[in-house]
Amino acid sequence: MGIERIEVYSVSLQYYEPFTIALGTSTTSNNVVVKVVTDFKIVGWGEASPSFRITNETQETVLAAFEKICPKLIGTCPFCVEQTIELMDKLVDGNTSAKAAIDTALHDIIGKKCKKPLYMLMGGYRTEVLTDITIGIKPPKEMAKAALKAVKKGFKALKLKVGVNPKEDVQRIKSVREAVGAEVKIRIDANQGWKPKEAIEVINKIEGLDIEFVEQPVKADDIKGLAYVKKESPIPIMADESVHSPADAIKIIQAEAADLINVKLMKSGGISKAKKIVAIAEAAKIPCMVGCMGESRLGISAATHLAAALKNIEYADLDSDLMLRTKLVKRGGVGLKNSKRMIPEKIGLGISTFRQEVLGSPIRIYK
Repeated sequence: MGIERIEVYSVSLQYYEPFTIALGTSTTSNNVVVKVVTDFKIVGWGEASPSFRITNETQETVLAAFEKICPKLIGTCPFCVEQTIELMDKLVDGNTSAKAAIDTALHDIIGKKCKKPLYMLMGGYRTEVLTDITIGIKPPKEMAKAALKAVKKGFKALKLKVGVNPKEDVQRIKSVREAVGAEVKIRIDANQGWKPKEAIEVINKIEGLDIEFVEQPVKADDIKGLAYVKKESPIPIMADESVHSPADAIKIIQAEAADLINVKLMKSGGISKAKKIVAIAEAAKIPCMVGCMGESRLGISAATHLAAALKNIEYADLDSDLMLRTKLVKRGGVGLKNSKRMIPEKIGLGISTFRQEVLGSPIRIYK
């Protein structure tokens, strides 16, 4: 049994409104979808959502990586995932979102062949996952208004983007807490926007606002600074951009630089390596969150299956598809109810059909 054909699709997904974080503003998510067709007629789907700011990728670099990877996968066994990962790593450096798309499609195939939802094959710990909804950087009053709107829709956890100006960031957080009340969970994400001492100054000022955790307060490569913030902070610190790989997780743990780790399929290169990061963190008694980039419901479904499968994934930030006006998936995939991502009891990822006008025709076919 082997891979017979790989089809590649280029998709452009529009956000409802410009989405601003400390690293910049996005209006569209330019992704790449892969369809892996086997000679036993089972098809697997995967999605790459590249981020130049975080993974040094673009839609064009993903397509260039596929030019090297996809021809070599024709005829290989889709169940030999570890061999495929080894091959992809030999063929191209980095390009983690491209590799994540292939890895996800293979897992989709495995789930469909076994006739089980994917999360059940990876651990099956839970069937639903509480997610936050992200509020992009805006003036304090506008963020408070957006937060209150999200809570009225049923969201029980908010992730506030900050990191552009410490003084204004404090006001943003205070305004949101005042608007939503004490029952809603609030997490904040600086996306590397502060210097270590600035981070501590902000954290000390918001200590009484019942903040769950502070995500990536300093530059990704400033492990010493991150460790300093973690040591001095009364609020748990989460590493995100500092952890792309299992090796990065070990480095963060050895430096005692984080209380929590954010795992993303687009950073790690897919489900397989993400599971390794989670296992390493669990051994160190560090809980994980599964987050996202700009994935549609296709990529979010893969991440939700992972979050549902493993006990050590205690938090989820799986909301990017909810922020996209352009909907790629027509039927199937994970749903949303009362702030929880719900997994349908369908085989594989559970994706049924796509919106053909969004998916379009394959721009490349390898066979």
